[in-house]
Amino acid sequence: MNFYVLMAVDALIVLFLLLLLGVAMSERRYRLAINRQFALFVLAVSIWIPSVHISNSLDTPHNMAVFFDYFVFGASFLASLMLAKIVVELSGRSRFKALFGKIQAPLWIICAMSFTPLVGADVIAQDNVYGVVFGPLTALYFFGLVSIAIIILYVYFSSLRRLSKADKLRFKIIGKSAIISFSLVLLLSLVLPMLTNNFLWTQVGLAPLVIIVFGLYYATARHGLFDIRQAALRTLAYALTLIVLAVVYFVLAFVVVDGLLGLKTEVSWVVNAVNVGLALLLAFIFQPVKYFFDKVTARIFYHNQYKPSDFYESLSRIILTTNELYTLLHRVSALMVETFKAEKVFFILEGQSGRYIAAGNGTFSKIPKQDMVIISEKVNDILQKDELEFDRSLYRLLTSHDVSMVVPLKGGRDRRIGYLFFGDHKSGSYTKRDISVLRSIGGEMIVSIQNALLLQEVRDLNAGLQQRIDAATKELRESNAQLQRLDEAKDEFISMASHQLRTPLTSIKGYISMLIEGDLGEITSQQKRTLEEAFVSSERMVRLVGDFLNVSRLQTGKFVIDKHPVDLARLVAREVEALEQNAKSRNLKFVYKRPKDIPLLDLDENKIQQVVMNFADNAMYYSKEGSKINIILKKTADAIEFAVKDTGIGVPKSEQKGLFNKFFRATNARRQRPDGTGVGLFLAKKVVKDHGGQIIFESEEGKGSTFGFSLPLPKDKKA
Repeated sequence: MNFYVLMAVDALIVLFLLLLLGVAMSERRYRLAINRQFALFVLAVSIWIPSVHISNSLDTPHNMAVFFDYFVFGASFLASLMLAKIVVELSGRSRFKALFGKIQAPLWIICAMSFTPLVGADVIAQDNVYGVVFGPLTALYFFGLVSIAIIILYVYFSSLRRLSKADKLRFKIIGKSAIISFSLVLLLSLVLPMLTNNFLWTQVGLAPLVIIVFGLYYATARHGLFDIRQAALRTLAYALTLIVLAVVYFVLAFVVVDGLLGLKTEVSWVVNAVNVGLALLLAFIFQPVKYFFDKVTARIFYHNQYKPSDFYESLSRIILTTNELYTLLHRVSALMVETFKAEKVFFILEGQSGRYIAAGNGTFSKIPKQDMVIISEKVNDILQKDELEFDRSLYRLLTSHDVSMVVPLKGGRDRRIGYLFFGDHKSGSYTKRDISVLRSIGGEMIVSIQNALLLQEVRDLNAGLQQRIDAATKELRESNAQLQRLDEAKDEFISMASHQLRTPLTSIKGYISMLIEGDLGEITSQQKRTLEEAFVSSERMVRLVGDFLNVSRLQTGKFVIDKHPVDLARLVAREVEALEQNAKSRNLKFVYKRPKDIPLLDLDENKIQQVVMNFADNAMYYSKEGSKINIILKKTADAIEFAVKDTGIGVPKSEQKGLFNKFFRATNARRQRPDGTGVGLFLAKKVVKDHGGQIIFESEEGKGSTFGFSLPLPKDKKA
C-alpha cells in the first residue's frame, strides 16, 4: 500500500509542477504557437494522470473505471501529439512544420477515436487493478503512437545542427527528457501490460513523467524556455496574500462574533452583517498586503539579477562622458552584453548620406542594406524572434544574422535613426523586465546617439573635405610641376634663341652703322633717315635679346652682378644721346641736365645701362607726340636717385601692383604697343634690388608716369 501511495504522490507532484509551468506559459503571449501547444500538452497530462489512477483503482465503480479508461488512451495520445508539435515548433524548420501539417489530420482522427470504446472497450478486475479489454482499433492507436515517436526522433536529430546556441541547449534537454520519459511511460503503461497481460505495470506507468517535468524545469530555469520566476513570483505573492487575509478574517470573525458580541452563530443576521463588514475590510487591505508580498517575493526571486537603477547610472555615465560615435556605441553595447546576458549587442544606424553605420560588442556582421530595408518595413516596436509565428520570412532573416531581438531607435517626430540588435540570451531568453528597461532608456540614449551621429557626420565631412583638398593640392602640384617644366623649356628656348640671334643682330647693326657713316660710299639724305630707323630698331632688338638672356640667366641661377666703378652721370648722358635721333622722329624731346656732383659708384655697367635704356625707351613709346621727357639724376644725403618723367598714358591704378612681374603688361600699354614683352620692368627691378637699391614709381592714368631707382651711397661718399 505504501508503494501505491508513493506512486500517487509522484503523480500529484508531476501534475502540480506541470500546472505551474502552464501558469508560466500564460505569462508569455498566448498567440505564440508553442505556448498554445504547451497548454494543450499540460491539459492532456492533467487529464491523463488522474484518469490512470481512477481507472486503475478497484474502489472505483466499474462504469466510472470504464469511463476514465477512455480518457487514459485519449489523453495519452493527445499529450504525445502535442509533444511532437512542440518539438517541431522548437526546431524552427519550416520544412518540418509543413510536413507535419500535412500528416497531422489522420493523427487527430486517431486521437478522437482514442476517447471511445474503439480502443479501450472495457475493464476487468485483475489483482489490485482493473485490466483493459482492448477494442477493435487498438492496433491503429499503437500505429499512431509509433508514428509520433518516429516524427519526434527524426525532427530531433535532424534539427540539432541548425539551431542557435541557446535554442540547441533547450532543444537537447527537452528532446532527451521527452524521449526517455515517454518511452518508459509507453513501455510500462501499454507495451508490458499487453505483452504480459499483467496490468500491475500501469501502477508505476506514469512515474517516468517526472523526467520530462524536470527536463522542462531545467530548460526553463537554466535556458529560459518560459519566465518561470515571474509565474512563481505571482503565484507565491497571491498565495501569501490569501493566507494572510484568511488568517485575518478568521481571527477577526472569532473575536467579533464570539468574543466581543458573545453571540452564537445561529443569529444569522448579525453574522451576515459581520461577514459583510469583514469582507469590506479585507477588500480594503487586499492591495497593500499584496504590494508588500510582491516586494518581498521580488527581492527573493530576483536578488541575483541586475538592478535597473545601477544599469541606468552606468548608462548615464557613458552618455555624459562620451561624444565620439563609435566609442559611444561600443561602450553602450558592452554594458548591455554584460547586463542582459546577451551573446552580442550591436547598433546599425542610418546616416544623413544614406549609408549604414554598424558598431557593437561581440561577434557580429553588418546586415546588408536590402535586409535592413525589410527590417525597417516590418519592425516598428521591440520584437523578439520567437514571437514571429506569422512572418516566417522575417524569422529566417533574423535567424540568418543570429539576431534574437530587435529594438527600433526612434528620434524626434518618430523618425527612425537605426536599430539595436541583440543576439541570443546566454542562459535563457529576454524577459518582460528586460524589455521594460530597454523602453525606459530609449529617449536619453537616442538623443545622445543623435548628437554623436551629427558630430561624426561633421567629422566625416571634414575628413572628406580634407581628402578633396589633398587631392586638389596634389593635382595643383602636378600642374605646377608641369608648368615649371614648360617654363624651363621656354627659358631654354629663349636662352638658345637669344644666343643665336645676338650674333647676326650685332652684324646687322655694324653694317648699318658703316652705311650711315659713309664707309661704303655716299648715301642720300632719304637713305640715311631710313638706315637710321633700321639702326634704332636693331639696337632695340639687341636690347630685347639681352633682356631675354638675363631672364634665362635668372631662371638658371647664372644672373650675376659684376660691379666696378662707373660714372653714372656720363652713362645716362650717353644713353640719352643714343635715343635722341629716335625721339626726334617721334616729335619728342629728352630734357636732361647732367649733374656734376655724382661720384663714381660700384655698379654693373651693362645691367644699369639696360635699366636706364628701358625706362627712357618706355617713356618715348608711351608719351604723347610733341611732349617732353624729363631725365633726372641727383644726389641726396644718402642716395643717388634717377628718374624718367613723362606725360604719357600712365598706368591704371588697379593694375599697378602687377606691373613689375614677369611678362605683365597693363591693358592700355598692350593697346598702345602690341609688340611689347613685359620683361623690361621685371629685369629692372631685379637689377636695382641686387644693387641694394629701390625702384621709384608713380603713375596716374592719362597724365603720365615716373620710373626710376634709388641707389644707396657708400658711407665715405655721403654728403
